Amino acid sequence: MKKKKPNKLKILNDPIYGFIQIPNTLIFDIIEHPYFQRLRRITQMGFSNLVYPGANHTRFHHALGCMHLMQKAVQVLRFKQVEISNEEENALYIAILLHDIGHGAYSHALEHSIVSGISHEEISLKFMKKLNTEFKGKLSLAIEVFEGKYHRKFLGQLISSQLDIDRLDYLKRDSFYTGVTEGNISSDRLIAMMNVKEDELVIEQKGIYSVEKFLIARRLMYWQVYLHKTGLVAENMLVNVLSRAKELAGKGVELYASTSLKYFLYNQINQENFDDLTLNMFATLDDYDVLSAIKEWINHEDKVLSLLSKMIIDRKLLRIEMQQKEFKEAEINKKLGKIAKKLDLNNEEVKFFVFSKKIVNQAYQQNKPIYILNKKGKIKDIAKASDQLNLQALTNPVIKHFICYPK
Repeated sequence: MKKKKPNKLKILNDPIYGFIQIPNTLIFDIIEHPYFQRLRRITQMGFSNLVYPGANHTRFHHALGCMHLMQKAVQVLRFKQVEISNEEENALYIAILLHDIGHGAYSHALEHSIVSGISHEEISLKFMKKLNTEFKGKLSLAIEVFEGKYHRKFLGQLISSQLDIDRLDYLKRDSFYTGVTEGNISSDRLIAMMNVKEDELVIEQKGIYSVEKFLIARRLMYWQVYLHKTGLVAENMLVNVLSRAKELAGKGVELYASTSLKYFLYNQINQENFDDLTLNMFATLDDYDVLSAIKEWINHEDKVLSLLSKMIIDRKLLRIEMQQKEFKEAEINKKLGKIAKKLDLNNEEVKFFVFSKKIVNQAYQQNKPIYILNKKGKIKDIAKASDQLNLQALTNPVIKHFICYPK
């Protein structure tokens, strides 16, 4: 009896776009790979669900949404006589599908605590190269495009630029799941207005207002969602919990952790020694490992670890104050002294509970411009082409300082 071949040209139902089609069997096999399936267990927005209860969507959702939007972009550009070969088309789908594959548990928290000197983009590249070996070189062009080394610049801009497919999906998706309507951009309209001129990805003149809305929506989403003060506190507390655990592990203290989390806690991982074994360990590390460890660490004898863990699990977060100016050292020291006394902590321990940092948000960077194609066929930076005065203001970085301490 002949073994029935599985149907790999599946259709998936997405709450934002409706039906998403998997374009070919190679893409299906990549999605089915354990490296990619891990993204189901990595939240897209870290601890933002402590502020917006609906924000429980994953990197898996986002990657599939990006692939769907990329299919639309290829269709639009081909309709406008932009030549994209079948190989280039497939490379775009693979590159956008895997652009976030290197994200660690709770997104950025791991990069600042238990893994040092290597970014999620570099880890994504390592995953892509490993998959390329497994798939016998079929990802080579996708890797070239992802790294920005391919000779056709606009293909790389679709993957990574100030108006890339990644941003078009995450703004719309995060807006949907948080319920923050300010981020609800018209990704369809923006894609419909895309074109290519002088190998640059451009937006046609009539799409200028959609770009303005996109830039303002991104700015509002950063202040209202991604840099929301409660989310900031929670993420910094998570970084501190993992840093404390790493510190204790370095002293040989026994900690409850899964096999993969233990590997990263008890070994110094950096860019130089991030080998295949480390990559495979990273591929089994997800949000569940971190959360189950934190739940267990509540009972640990180390006061800093147990107290921070309990505060996160019970959502009894630190207080946060924000301002334009930097906090004075005397003010920080006063709070350090007060909390050290109150919680009976030494000078090193108290720094996990009282800390001051800054955040920077720049809605539009002129060194990587978004180009508008006017009716005469000339291209112009959106900041100069727009009559919206606010747009020029968006090019200035906004810096805010914050201090966190127990209530």
